[in-house]
Amino acid sequence: MKKVINRNQIFKVLNISVVLFLLFSISAFAQDEANASGGDPVKGKALFNQNCAACHSLTRKMTGPALEKVEERLSEDEGLDREWLYAWIKNSPGLIKSGDAYANKVYAEFNQAAMTAFPTLSNADIDNILAYTAAAPAAPVVKSSEGVGVAAAQGVSSGISNEVILGALTCVFGLLVMMLFLVNKTLRRIAEANGVSLEQENAEKRLPIWKAFAQNQFLVLVTVVLMLLGSAYFAYGWMMQVGVDQGYAPIQPIHFSHKVHAGDNKIECKYCHSSARVSKTSGVPALNVCMNCHKSIFEYKGNAEGPSSEDLANGYTNEFYTGEIKKLYKAVGWDEENQNYTGESKPVEWVRIHNLPDFAYFNHSQHVSVAGVECQTCHGPVEEMEIMYQYSPLTMGWCVNCHRETNVKVEGNAYYEKIHSELSKKYGVDKLTAAQMGGLECGKCHY
Repeated sequence: MKKVINRNQIFKVLNISVVLFLLFSISAFAQDEANASGGDPVKGKALFNQNCAACHSLTRKMTGPALEKVEERLSEDEGLDREWLYAWIKNSPGLIKSGDAYANKVYAEFNQAAMTAFPTLSNADIDNILAYTAAAPAAPVVKSSEGVGVAAAQGVSSGISNEVILGALTCVFGLLVMMLFLVNKTLRRIAEANGVSLEQENAEKRLPIWKAFAQNQFLVLVTVVLMLLGSAYFAYGWMMQVGVDQGYAPIQPIHFSHKVHAGDNKIECKYCHSSARVSKTSGVPALNVCMNCHKSIFEYKGNAEGPSSEDLANGYTNEFYTGEIKKLYKAVGWDEENQNYTGESKPVEWVRIHNLPDFAYFNHSQHVSVAGVECQTCHGPVEEMEIMYQYSPLTMGWCVNCHRETNVKVEGNAYYEKIHSELSKKYGVDKLTAAQMGGLECGKCHY
């Protein structure tokens, strides 16, 4: 019988070749499947949020229809393929004008609101967006309960160790008390054995201190004067706080978080309070200003890191904020389902926070537009306030002190050029405060 040389090595090479072939086939098959799916859902999500999210949601009707599994639905219900979607997304007005039946149907259904054309999106970009709309929603990551569980476990272990330490300290303290009691008892026995007397001497009877005080007329007079001065001081301090509402933070009918809007989303104060630029008052924003954004923002999704422990303790969850948006919809009469106004609106009774007396004149435009004063100068760190409150006292002394310390911005302001040059010579300074320009005259604020 002829012996086959290196038979085992030959079989090893064949086995490795088969394995490599299978791996290559699987990877090629997976790549074909990926190509067949038509895009990358991760890239598609970014493109969707950038181009589509203003008018579309995956699961609900907005300015446009819901887009979850839109390709599959169009294929099954209307017999339309991806090429139709390419044409629609890149040039929807052109497809409507061409007489396409379904394009005109959608156009009529959504109140003839033409979809924005996106000719710059390539087919690959659209494939990525469609892959995102076709992907199953990711399961929510539940980590709050785990965190609570871990914290609870840590709290239990920490509580046990604290109880053990507390018990040990209690035992040590009890032993010390017992030792002191025994030492005292032993010393008393030794003293009795040696004939030492421990009788307490009777204290001499003295005049009570209150009678001695009452008989001293000088001390009585000084005490009365001090009490009158102290009472006058506290009465003056109390009366000076009458009408000062610093820290006033009323509960509003619709919870509006300046922290979320001005802080997290960086919305400029004067976008909502536009009257502050040109009017005496900053004005209460109309609800249609809110709807400029909230026609599309129907649900609060929060920050990527999630709500803080402080927010959760106060009940400021995503569901809470979403509920406040629903109150806004009810007030303006917005029908979420049909994306239109019903005409059944209800005024919101906002509670005023900052309120000056009627005899005090204050002009927002003069401070905001002319003087260039930032909103935070008077209203504090609004971008950090969950509930808006009165930050400054808004007293006469507070305003006068600001006029004494604040330099007037005259750069680029022709109104102040002449008066600034004349007063600069008079006072011999380069900068002028509001007080030096007449900001302390009574008629400036009281008329």
